[in-house]
Amino acid sequence: MRKNSVKNIRVSSEVTKELSSIIRDLKDPRVSPMASVVSAQVTPDLKFCKVHVSVFGSEEELKDTILGLKNASGFIRNQLAKNINLRNTPELLFVADTSIEYGVRMTKMIDDVAEYDREHAVPDPEEEE
Repeated sequence: MRKNSVKNIRVSSEVTKELSSIIRDLKDPRVSPMASVVSAQVTPDLKFCKVHVSVFGSEEELKDTILGLKNASGFIRNQLAKNINLRNTPELLFVADTSIEYGVRMTKMIDDVAEYDREHAVPDPEEEE
């Protein structure tokens, strides 16, 4: 199976959905209730899966959530194997996803530059006449 094949994309999508529901039901106090699975990328041989997790909250909550998920990865993998019938159940690698915060920060920076340009705009002499 190739990396960007239809089958690989479909398997990754299904794993993402299942991991979202499994993580939502975890009882570990370190895992934030505001944690969400952004994406899961399964390797073509189904041996590994990189799971991008986003947490709405502080940086400390994100670190605690990733630590809790890493410690519960065996249980999560077991539940994944029960819910999805795959030849191999992938080993899970949890990664913090900060793309949402990055996007918000970039949008704010663009707005700040646009506001600065409006405040310091040089009047056009042709418009005054």
